[in-house]
Amino acid sequence: MTAYATTEGFSGYKDYRTWYRVTGDLDSDKLPLVIAHGGPGCTHDYVDSFKELAATGRAVIHYDQIGNGKSTHLPDKGGDFWTVDFFLGELDALLAHLGVAGRYALLGQSWGGMLSAEHAVRRPAGLKALILANSLASMALWIEGALQLRAELPADVRAALDLHEADGTTNHPDYLAATKAFYDLHVCRVVPTPPEVARTFAAIDADPTVYHTMNGPNEFHVIGTMRNWTIVERLHLIEAPTLAFRGCYDEATGACVQPFLDRIPDVEGMVFPNSSHMPHVEEKDDCLAAVARFVARYD
Repeated sequence: MTAYATTEGFSGYKDYRTWYRVTGDLDSDKLPLVIAHGGPGCTHDYVDSFKELAATGRAVIHYDQIGNGKSTHLPDKGGDFWTVDFFLGELDALLAHLGVAGRYALLGQSWGGMLSAEHAVRRPAGLKALILANSLASMALWIEGALQLRAELPADVRAALDLHEADGTTNHPDYLAATKAFYDLHVCRVVPTPPEVARTFAAIDADPTVYHTMNGPNEFHVIGTMRNWTIVERLHLIEAPTLAFRGCYDEATGACVQPFLDRIPDVEGMVFPNSSHMPHVEEKDDCLAAVARFVARYD
């Protein structure tokens, strides 16, 4: 890709620091696009490709949520600390720090979409366009979908998952191998794992505090504090025009996304036919083009 000017820095929130990077020019007349990564507990690395949208003249803002990546790590904090409200406050602080709170677009991927939907139901005046990428409206729907996808795995893979979850030995090599079998089908179908995706997985392994606390040991065994989360009954409050997309093979199943399509007043849906959970990696050109077209309507 062509090189674009980048600026890195830190935004303050409470006693902590949020690392961010701006690709492109914040003084552009086009809407700046903020990227909220997934997890909870991932890093910006795996969604890094969205920076290429700076080619359209739009500033693209990535950040690492507190607890992860280049932001403040807090490995001693527990479930009472890592809350949706905490991350909403961090996002508000970042928007204010960068001076874009009055006018911006927001793309949230997976957990980032959950966070972005929570942000949007508060009807912030500056939110002009919302993209919910490979996300979910209810953790119950996510878990139901995961069980369906697990049922389609080979018998030996299912047996390894069941055995080690029952025994609490989810660090066992056989369990990790079975987890990878699921991921190769429903998280990222590009094999070998692309470097930017591998960096995020490595970061979770290095400090799994947020991921294990809020989610669980992996994408489909959800036993963390978010296991009962839902936004279904509040989706009608979202005023921003919204694009909700997923991959055909996504762990975010059609049922996970359907409430967005049914309940957000101004919404359109899209499915990427050759992707699972990361169309921005698996079908990068098509995904970035779709996001660019959508956001450009609201410049």
